[in-house]
Amino acid sequence: MSELRFPWIEVSILVPMIGALWVHFIGNSERSLRHCVVICAATFALTVGELIDFVSLGAFEAHDHWLFLDWLFNRDIFVVDELSSYQLTLVALIFLVTVLATLRTKAPRFSLKLTLVSESLMLATFSCRESWTLILLLVVSTIPPYLELRQRGRCTRIYRIHMGAFVVMLVAGWAWMSMVDVHSSAVLVPGAFLTTACLLRAGIFPLHLWMTDLFEKGTFGTAILFTTPLVGAYAVMRLILPIAPSWAMQSIAILSLFTAVYAGGMALVQREARRMFCYLLLSQSSLVLVGLELVTPIGLTGALCLWVSVGMSLTGFGITLRCIEARISRISLADFHGLYRQMPILSGFFLLTGLASIGFPATVGFVGMELLIEGAVDVYPLVGSMVVIAAALNGIAVLFAYFRIFTGRHNRTLIPMHARPAEKFAVLVLSLLILGGGLYPQPGVASRYHAAKELTRQRQSNPMTEDPEPEASEHEPSESVASVKTTDHDSTITPVYVELDP
Repeated sequence: MSELRFPWIEVSILVPMIGALWVHFIGNSERSLRHCVVICAATFALTVGELIDFVSLGAFEAHDHWLFLDWLFNRDIFVVDELSSYQLTLVALIFLVTVLATLRTKAPRFSLKLTLVSESLMLATFSCRESWTLILLLVVSTIPPYLELRQRGRCTRIYRIHMGAFVVMLVAGWAWMSMVDVHSSAVLVPGAFLTTACLLRAGIFPLHLWMTDLFEKGTFGTAILFTTPLVGAYAVMRLILPIAPSWAMQSIAILSLFTAVYAGGMALVQREARRMFCYLLLSQSSLVLVGLELVTPIGLTGALCLWVSVGMSLTGFGITLRCIEARISRISLADFHGLYRQMPILSGFFLLTGLASIGFPATVGFVGMELLIEGAVDVYPLVGSMVVIAAALNGIAVLFAYFRIFTGRHNRTLIPMHARPAEKFAVLVLSLLILGGGLYPQPGVASRYHAAKELTRQRQSNPMTEDPEPEASEHEPSESVASVKTTDHDSTITPVYVELDP
């Protein structure tokens, strides 16, 4: 395995964890917010350095140069490869722009300590490929949102039920899987447990109620950070995709496709901005799962590209809504607010990120959506049509929300509504990445295509993914006819067909 020139992986995991301890001892919310921004910026710089170092190696996977955690973990637990290299940078970017766009008045309610702990766990999760360690990280990462709900005095019953079921099925499924013969039919039951657990974490219908509950009761920032990196899709890619047979993957793709269309329709009828964003995210993340489960190079490439674009664009879309909420409280979509004159920068960014999430031309999501549709049509033409319908519903929902929030009669306010410098910087960074990835998509698409081919090769080499072939009957003849050459008197060879007796 190739080796990075610097321990980027472990340092990027340790910096937020150490930063959480530092923020805890500082105590002051205003100072802690500034320190948290610096820590998130340093973590993002480390992940960018890791990506550059990895790409320069030209390898499929690599591990750290020095292993600080070698006394605790094996060498191959924390690894960067083409499947996770861009996701690691994406996770660090999501945390950076979310913390950067946090107003000082929101800092006491938005737990910075738990945010840094969540970032460390998220980076460790996307850097991990060892099964039991990955399961442990997936389980532990569900704790920070629960602690925040408890601190806010909100009801945690729905979240506890869903995440408790996720933990039980994930652990039981993988433990059971390790004890059965992978070539027997007994593997179907633990496989069903693992699949249900991953779909629950991804919020696939009808296991999506915890997502709407989290957006309703938790802080908007925590809900964005917990959902937009698409950890459920990563669990599917690491735990389910390499071992599941083709028929199982296609069944999951159909369920994900139904969720995409259902969530797109639900986003159209919402009268509260948070719930609209939740269903929009649920619809787009389901499209990513549709591409992952098509198990074709083109479909996988489109899903991996769409993964990055959805995480980036919907994070920008969400922090725009969060910035508006910080000024006017919860946003109702039943009325026209007329906020364009007071916040033109945020209005333009709202429209840009919303359209980028559905694959608007010249944005980072355009190529990924096109590849996903092409890969879906190659498998089932009807699937490609449903993907287009889901994207159309999401686009209508985005435009509906834009007109409700930014158009209508202008209402004067006594407080300034313009974007702060930190918010403008976050908007500028995401806008450059969204437009730059749309105008020059080749490097990212090439990397995603190589990763998709390698993932397809791993599936083909795994005997568990092969569909069982029907056995031949004992009484069925092995050959029904035979061709026999006869006659030496003529230069022409005359074939004589003789029926063979079984």
